[in-house]
Amino acid sequence: MKKNLWLSLRFIWIICFSYFFILMIKITWQYIPLKSDVAFLQIKQTEISRIPFYYPVFYVHVYSAIFVLLAGFFQFSTTLLKRFPVTHRNIGKFYVFVVLFLSAPSGLFIGLFANGGLYSKISFVSLSVLWFFFTVKGFTAIKDKNITKHKAFMWRSFALTFSAITLRFWKVILVYLFHPAPMDVYQIIAWLGWIPNLLIIECYLYNQLKK
Repeated sequence: MKKNLWLSLRFIWIICFSYFFILMIKITWQYIPLKSDVAFLQIKQTEISRIPFYYPVFYVHVYSAIFVLLAGFFQFSTTLLKRFPVTHRNIGKFYVFVVLFLSAPSGLFIGLFANGGLYSKISFVSLSVLWFFFTVKGFTAIKDKNITKHKAFMWRSFALTFSAITLRFWKVILVYLFHPAPMDVYQIIAWLGWIPNLLIIECYLYNQLKK
């Protein structure tokens, strides 16, 4: 019974991830080729004109996010881990490198200029710092051969990686149901995009420890 439930949940997860990943590709595709006045950047013209490096750093974040999403997704496949451990390690190294040197630092930088004022900025900066921290802890744990700790921190890291999807999901829901003011939306989704993800993972890890 539990096995069937697990398989059903796994199937639902794959379908949902695939749908939202395709959506992320469509969003990212808007930024190809490089333009300074497309999609989200249309409302960030002040930052582009006044903040040095905002424009290129934004693109580093956008382009790198799609790769860490895909890499992180495959890292939790037990089939990949058991049958192709070398591939698992190589994808893991790629994930860690991109998060630590591209995605998290660029997210921190653009988070300092997030829409929605101070509350949004605090959220996105916190997200970037925790994302970096969890990824480092996951990497150092596997270096120390601590597999349990490695899995726990990489789950936490991917929960924050997945915020790229959940943030947009909550935005659609909030706008459709409540029609809030644009700046209110940013303040709310800045936190909804990653806090629930992390709480779900913490509940999952707590239940794993109880077994």
